[in-house]
Amino acid sequence: MGVSLTSPALGRRFCHATPFAILALLFLYTSVRLFHEWPLVLPAQRNLQSSLWELKPPSPSPVLTALLQITSGILTGCRPGVQSCNPEGPLPSQIGPELTALVVPEKEEPPCLGPQGVLGRMMSPFLACLSPEGDVALSQYLAGWRELLRFLTPLGSVFAFATSEAFVKVTALEACVHGPDALHYASLATMATWERQAGLLEPRDPARASGSRTLLLLHRALRWSQLCLHRVATGTLGGPDAGVQCGDAYSTALAEHHPWLIRQAARLAILALPSRGRLLQLACPGTREADARVALARAARVLEGVYNRTQSLLTRHGLLQLA
Repeated sequence: MGVSLTSPALGRRFCHATPFAILALLFLYTSVRLFHEWPLVLPAQRNLQSSLWELKPPSPSPVLTALLQITSGILTGCRPGVQSCNPEGPLPSQIGPELTALVVPEKEEPPCLGPQGVLGRMMSPFLACLSPEGDVALSQYLAGWRELLRFLTPLGSVFAFATSEAFVKVTALEACVHGPDALHYASLATMATWERQAGLLEPRDPARASGSRTLLLLHRALRWSQLCLHRVATGTLGGPDAGVQCGDAYSTALAEHHPWLIRQAARLAILALPSRGRLLQLACPGTREADARVALARAARVLEGVYNRTQSLLTRHGLLQLA
């Protein structure tokens, strides 16, 4: 008795196997197409690293090539059909103006610090008097003093009291700098060396002027001016006024070198000193108080640098006890 080929069990197995057969055929078809479009050369004799160089990317389809050409033309500004699509200049910026970096302008200096400003005219010669060799050029030092006196004189009676004496000393030292022995008065060091050799640094002789002694007196007055201006510039709001601070500066720098009568006169003159705001306006006209404070503090630092250099030279040459 034969076996029927169309039994129900065989039919059910055939129905279940049909989808798997279709999937296998599709997988085989796809694999064949991929290997035709992207061949791999993998000789058995080559190692893994050399075989990687044999991978060849598939050739782009015509549709993809056209899309790339159109996109390239849009980005570079070229058009299809033109002989050369390479832009001659740099590509235009793709960043909008609102995203570009903002350039913040530097804050301008107050006019009083400029070459024609009140403080600028004073600072320039004082800075120029500091030579790279560590000396002090007397002609520039005295030019700075002239500008300092021009600045201090209108500030009140206390400055007039001090500047009148300083004016006499500046004039006397200028006579040495521009006199017949001018060669020996080019700088503080040359002046001190020559006057010591000439015997001008002996106990005071009214008949013989000493540039070193005159410079020492100006040096002390410069310290007072520097301290006063610095304290006016840096004083706290609501703190001691300018008169009190300049009075303290006088006690620190000059009082010990003055007789009792002059000290009392100086303290009375300080009572008429203008307020801090008025002093700042005279120092930096038309400037906000905060900016005027900064400018005046810079000027005070310049005076301090000159004072420190001069103090060092006077100490080195043994001139601090001349007067």
